[in-house]
Amino acid sequence: MQLIITDARFSRVRAIQLSGLRLIAVVLGLSLALMLLSAAMYHWVFLKGAREGWPVISTVVRLVVRDEVAQRDRFMRENIDVMAKRLGEMQAKILQLESLGERVSGLAGINPADIKAKPGQGGVLIAEHSLSMDELQAALSDLDQLTNQRTDVMTVIESRLFEQKIKKMMVPTEQPVKDVNPGSTFGWRIDPFTGRSALHSGLDFPAEPGTPIFAAAGGVVVTQETHPQYGKMIEVDHGNDLITRYAHCSKVLVKKGDLIKRGQKIAEVGNTGRSTGTHLHFEVLVQGVPQDPQKFLNAGSSLATLGKR
Repeated sequence: MQLIITDARFSRVRAIQLSGLRLIAVVLGLSLALMLLSAAMYHWVFLKGAREGWPVISTVVRLVVRDEVAQRDRFMRENIDVMAKRLGEMQAKILQLESLGERVSGLAGINPADIKAKPGQGGVLIAEHSLSMDELQAALSDLDQLTNQRTDVMTVIESRLFEQKIKKMMVPTEQPVKDVNPGSTFGWRIDPFTGRSALHSGLDFPAEPGTPIFAAAGGVVVTQETHPQYGKMIEVDHGNDLITRYAHCSKVLVKKGDLIKRGQKIAEVGNTGRSTGTHLHFEVLVQGVPQDPQKFLNAGSSLATLGKR
C-alpha cells in the first residue's frame, strides 16, 4: 500500500510505502488511540454530567447505581439466608444439647436449674472492631464443631449414667415392708419349732396381715408357688445370679414371667407355710447362696442419704 502526501505550499509530493505488517501496526495504533480518546471523553463527559446534573447523564447514573445496589442487596440476602440457615441448625443443636443436659443431670441427681445459669464473663476492653462476614462464618463453624463435640460427650455420659442407674435398680436395696424394723435377723438363732440352733437365711419383717410387700429391686418373677415351708412364695431374678425371695405371703399379686419394677407392690404379708405369726421372710441369694439382706438394705439407705445432699 502506498500513501502520497502533497504539500501545496512547498510544492512537494512525498510517497510513503506501507507493507502488510506496517499497515496492521498503523491500524492497531490508530484504533488504540481512538479507544483511549473515546474513554477519556466518555469519562470526562460522564463525570461532568453527573456533577452538573445533566438530565440524560443523571438518569444513566441512577440506573447504574440502582443496579449496583440491587446486586449488593441480592448478595447480602443470599448471605443472610445462608447465615440464617446455619443459625437455625445451631439453635436446633443447642436445644438438643439442653435436652441431653437435663436428662444427664436427672440421672446424676443434679437440679437442671443449677446448670442453666449463664456463666460470668468480663475483663478490660482493650480494642474492638466489627466482625467481618468471614470472621462470623468462622465463629459459627467453631461453635458448630464445639456443639457437636459436647453433644457426643453428653450422649456417652448419658449412656454410662443410664447403665449405672439400671444396675442400681437391679440391686435389692429397697426395703420390702415400709416402716418396719426386722424382728429376726440373718444368721444363727434358736429355731422356734425345734428349739435348736439353726441358720436363719433371711430377715423377718413382722407386720399386720395384708400389709403391702414391695419389690426390693426391678427384675423378673421366676417363681410363684406355694411352698411347704415358705408358704405362698415369690422369687425375683435381678440378673447376675442375684435372686430375692419373699415368703409366708397371704396374697400374691404377680405371676411367673412378670416384669416388675423397684418398689412395685407384689404381695401382702401373711402367715402361710412354716411360720409362727404374720410376717414377711425376705431372702437375698447370690448364685444360690443366702446373703445377709441387711447389707443390701443398708447400702440403699446410704445411697438415699447421699442423694438428698
